[in-house]
Amino acid sequence: MNHSLLRVFILLIILTLNVSCSKDKETLIDRNDLYPWCIVAFDSLERSPHQRISMLKDLQFDKYAYDGNKTYLDGLELELALAQENQIEVTAVWFWLNAKRDSLHQLSQSNERLLSILEQSEVHPTLWVSFNNNFFKDQSHETSLKEAIELISMIYEKATKLGSKVALYNHGGWFGDPDHMVEIIRALPEYELSIVYNFHHAQEDLTDLPRILKLITPYLSAVNLNGVTVGGPKILAVGAGELERQMVQMLLENGYNGPWGVLGHIKHEDVRIVLERNLEGIRTL
Repeated sequence: MNHSLLRVFILLIILTLNVSCSKDKETLIDRNDLYPWCIVAFDSLERSPHQRISMLKDLQFDKYAYDGNKTYLDGLELELALAQENQIEVTAVWFWLNAKRDSLHQLSQSNERLLSILEQSEVHPTLWVSFNNNFFKDQSHETSLKEAIELISMIYEKATKLGSKVALYNHGGWFGDPDHMVEIIRALPEYELSIVYNFHHAQEDLTDLPRILKLITPYLSAVNLNGVTVGGPKILAVGAGELERQMVQMLLENGYNGPWGVLGHIKHEDVRIVLERNLEGIRTL
């Protein structure tokens, strides 16, 4: 067994032993602190904006984060209006950058259109920003950090004009490293930046999990839940993994109290069923 894998197994044992007995008979997460995520581009039924808002009402959600890519921009203006009419808050929108289309001087047509739609709307969701690793591949850490700071500064200024905030979203690669996200935030103390942490992108963090969760907690604005198992699948229902309960417990003990994302993220299933499965898993935590 290699040293990294051994460390993970030791960590699993420690985390299991350290679960606070005071929480054993309590619900770790309040239902009111939950919001759905990855329910637009991940839905086998390909719901329309009307159908999606109806589903959220049926499931008694009063907020969600919007993950639609350029394919869904035609319906975004309507969806924002419908959400507002139904008193459902769109807390965030996915803002993905790719070096093939986006640069410091020119955003892609779809990203510019997204900003334009938000400018015309009456809602001001946080931009969940992440980058394709083609921005940073084969670059030194110093060069990557400088480029990331410049790009985040540019996006932050655009977001501020819209009345929106910016959160850094861990999605793998150089930018998705929690240490790098904290480094970017600390380099921009004049900006109100935060971190969105995703359990389904946490596999590379498992060997150093207590330190990483303690490091990022002061900057967290959202945590998206998922089942987590050492070497396990990227997408796993909450409650089906080995580590998610302990990870939530550690975040709570570090001072984070929500909000928490309920993940869709399965293209070949009805997203309502996926959400219900994860809600049940959260209850079993």
